[in-house]
This record gives sequence, C-alpha cells and structure tokens, in this order.
Amino acid sequence: MAALESSKRVGTAVVSKLYPTRSHTGAAQGGIAAALANLEDDSWENHAYDTIKGGDFLVDQTAAEVLCKEAVDCIYDLEHMGLPFDRTADGRISQRRFGGHTKPNPIYDPSATPGTEAAKPRIPVMRACHAADRTGHMILQTLYQQCIKQGVTFFDEFHMLDLVMVDGECRGIVAIEIATGQLHTFHAKSVLIATGGFGRMFKVSSNAYALTGDGPAIAYRHGIPLEDLEFYQFHPTGIYRLGILLSEACRGDGGVMFNDKGERFMEKYAPNLKDLASRDVCSRSIYQEVRAGNGIGGKDYVFLDIRAETINKYKTSPTGQAVDSAWVEKRLPDIIEFARTYLGVDPIREPMPIQPTAHYGMGGIPTDVHGRVIQDAANTPVPGLYAAGESACVSVHGANRLGTNSLVDLVVYGKRAGRAMAEYASITKFQPMPPHPELPTKTAIDGLLSRTRTEPWVRIRDEMQKTMMDDCGVYRTEETLTRARDVLIGLKERYARLGVQDKGTVFNTGLLEVLELGCLLDLAQATVGSALARKESRGAHSREDFPNRDDQNFFAHTLAYRDGDNGTREAYKPVDVIMVEKNGEMTTKYPLEIRKY
Repeated sequence: MAALESSKRVGTAVVSKLYPTRSHTGAAQGGIAAALANLEDDSWENHAYDTIKGGDFLVDQTAAEVLCKEAVDCIYDLEHMGLPFDRTADGRISQRRFGGHTKPNPIYDPSATPGTEAAKPRIPVMRACHAADRTGHMILQTLYQQCIKQGVTFFDEFHMLDLVMVDGECRGIVAIEIATGQLHTFHAKSVLIATGGFGRMFKVSSNAYALTGDGPAIAYRHGIPLEDLEFYQFHPTGIYRLGILLSEACRGDGGVMFNDKGERFMEKYAPNLKDLASRDVCSRSIYQEVRAGNGIGGKDYVFLDIRAETINKYKTSPTGQAVDSAWVEKRLPDIIEFARTYLGVDPIREPMPIQPTAHYGMGGIPTDVHGRVIQDAANTPVPGLYAAGESACVSVHGANRLGTNSLVDLVVYGKRAGRAMAEYASITKFQPMPPHPELPTKTAIDGLLSRTRTEPWVRIRDEMQKTMMDDCGVYRTEETLTRARDVLIGLKERYARLGVQDKGTVFNTGLLEVLELGCLLDLAQATVGSALARKESRGAHSREDFPNRDDQNFFAHTLAYRDGDNGTREAYKPVDVIMVEKNGEMTTKYPLEIRKY
C-alpha cells in the first residue's frame, strides 16, 4: 500500500526477501474492519471506542481516530481496485462479527435482570468486511497487481541486512541477493520498513518462518528504541501443537469453545460477549481452564465447535437464524480445509482441538501518524526513515489488538506513510553515501563463514523458542522473566561463537537463517526486558505477581533501547489522550474504565 501510494508521486522500489505475494498478509483470514454500516447501524466512533478499550487504553487516541475514520475510504479504495469482497443480497460489501467489535445496545436498561438482553450495555456488531476466509490473500494480490500496473520496481528475494545511517539520517539499505550471495547497496531518499512480525521467537506460533523481525532488530541496533514489545498477542484458536491459525471468523460466524466437561466456558469469563470477547481475554480463559484440569482429556487444549447443529443450539449465527452445513462451508472454506489437512478432523462433523498461539506483536518501531520513525519520548523523527504494519507501533493496538484491525492498520497507515515518504523524497536531495556502506554487513558475514561450526544454530533457536513460550508467554512473573533474561544472555554468548557449515554463496539459506536468529534473539531480549520493567497486568501482558492494571505508574508506552550486547534500557513516553470540553471543564474523551466483556 505504501509503495502504491508513493509511486503516484516519485520513483519507488520494493525490496523483499520473499516473492511479494508470499508475504504474511496473505495468511490473514477473517476480515478487515470498517464501520460501513452495511448490515446494521454503526459509526467510526464506535470502532474507535472498541479499538481504545480493546487495547486496554494504552492506545494513542488520535492515531485510533485516524485509523477508524480513514478505514471506510480505504475499504472503498480496495473495492475500486477490484478486491472481490463477499456481497449482501443487495450487492453491498458483506460484513461479519469479530471479537471486541461492538455498538451500544439500543434497549439497554441498567436496572434490567442480569443476563437478559436489556442488561447488556454493548452488543456485537457486524464490522469485518470479508472475502470468505481469505481476506488478507485478496488484499495482498489486489495491491500487488496495482503496484505492477503503477510501475513499482520489485527486487524479489533480496534480504535486507542493514540500514545505511549517516549522522542520524537514513540514506538507504544494504541487502543480500539470495540467489548469488552478493551484497547490494540501495541509495534512497526515504526508506520504509514493512518487514512484518517476529512470532518465530515463540515455540508455538501462527507466524510463517520468514517472520523474524529483521526490520525492528536492525533499527534497534542503530539506537532506535522499540515500543511496547512486552505486549505480544496470543491468538486463542491455533491448531493444537502446530499453531496454524483458525480464524476468529469461526467465532464471528457462531463458533463456540468448550472444555472437557462440555461447558461453554467463556460464559464464566466474559458473560456479555462470551466467545466474542477480545483475544487476550479468550487466551487467558483457555489457560485457566487447562490449569483447572478442564482441558480435553486432561491435556492442554480445548475444543472449537463450528458445526451447524451447535450454532443452531446456542443461536450464535450472526443473524440468529438457523444455518446448515453448506452455509458454514461457504463462509469458512479455508478453515475447514486446514482442519481436514493438518488435524485429520472434519469441522462439519466434529469439533477442532485448539490452543493459544503466538500471533501478533502490538509493539514495534515507534512512528507518528505519518509513518515517520521516532527516536525518543519527545517524538523526534528520524529523517528519511518510515515504518508501517506489524513492524511499526503507531500505536493503534495498545496492549491488545482487536481482530481485523491489523489489516486496517496496513492500508490506512501504509497509505499515509507512502504519501509522507514520497513528499519527503520530492523535496530532498540525494545525500552522499559513506565510502563502504556494506562493510559492517560484510564483516559479520565473513565472520560466520570463517568460523568452524561449533553447534547447530537450530539448537539455540529451539532453546530460545521454548524459553519464550514457557517464561514469557500468556502468563509471566518476576521469576520466569528473570530466568528468561538469564537464558537469553547465555544463548547470545553461544550465538557469538556460531559458524556456518555451508561456505557457499548461492542460496546459502543456512547463513541467512543464522542472521535471522540474531534478529530474534535481540527482539526476545527487548521483549523480556520490557516485560520485567512493567509491573502490572494490562491487555496481553499478564503478570501473575502484579495481577491488576496500574494506571498511576504504568499508563505509558515502554521504549526499549539496546544497552550493550546483552541488555536493554527502558524509558517511557506518555499515551496520547484526547481532551474535550464537558460542562465547562476539560475531560478525557475516552475515560479509563475497567475493561469487561
């Protein structure tokens, strides 16, 4: 999206370590949120409130309002580009429910009997625009086609290894051509990092193998802080043991989660929205059921049931009408195929075993609403450097992202960043490059190739992933985080002695995987350091030794700076809060409240 917008103004190139349509956006399934109000009343203000509440109020509120206002036009832009959204009977873009997306209940009565419809202050709303359960795939294909049409130059399978930073200004990047092993320097007036997430630092993850946090790690090594890394989202419905995602669309279309007793356990944890509560709430609820011995057969998973008879029994279909198996299969074709392929389970006839899976980093490279990378609590921009998507933190997700808001984030802030970087490039002259910008990268690669292989790099990776899953997962304590910090220091010392067995240049994937592991180790350290420093529970960050939210001391964003090879230094910056006048006094537009679903 950034390249498409930029290319309308200046010459633009995309450097990608994957063929572009293999990027992880293609795995997003359920939908993209926008308050189109095609099936029921809705507004961007409702969407903004849900986004801020969903992020446990650590969301920057101006950025959230920009997101929700501009989401509507971005959806229509995608439609006009040819994206094949599902349609309503009258031809409008179809929408479905998703966890945490609500609107005020028109029949709400605070004096009504608890549990009745009138006692619910907010009710689920259909806001997620979708193309079956392959929405991200359709967005990715549509934007790529438009970029080709617009004349964007693509350098496919060029792996970025460094930024070229001179006097605090970004002047380009260094990348390795995977097919030849040759280093290339790209001289640019402005650079956007859109390298996605870093879920591969966890053992069970929905993320593809390529999501190793290259962009954030490289920025971090250049002294740029990483914001809010302690907030890592575990999606409640990953395929048991594999982590492959079963979209929230399953629950949006009526799916229900059960424990070993056959209980619909979300009624205990989120009595209003039940299975449509936010992701962090659902993931913690599954963990609590497993801890209580209610996992299926005493194991560490529960069931997700999307059978038509279950949806009809609990009246959970989006319209409340009875559905049949053909309706379910039409709405969720890829999900059903995943379960049949990877689980040997037919979801039309039996429930699916699920467990939380590491899914999405709310934190990343700090940016402003124009995609400019910022380097301190005073929001000072780094000239020439931009970021968008999961590698960035604007912050519209706060402590917990709502489902479907990642795709909105991509298109809204991708577009804004593309426009801003093009405007910057159009008024800026090419600045001289240093004599040998690729030298630090070449030195690091030569070191890996010259050293004898002392141990397999995968051993370090596996220990890192197990440590992060066990000690910095859904639940954390001072003890587990301190243990994780110490283990990671030892792993980094072993990493510094690694050599690569393959000494060649052509498609040396072993070399690249070792370099990716270095990025993951840096991000794991920054995540653990940030989590240790935040002595509260908020959103996806659950400290069992500090179970309550502490707005007095921690209503702020964490900025983690690299401090030597084996440490981090934490600073904080205030959350952007919108003030409004009410009864002659200034007050917050979105007041802090206890987060309940």
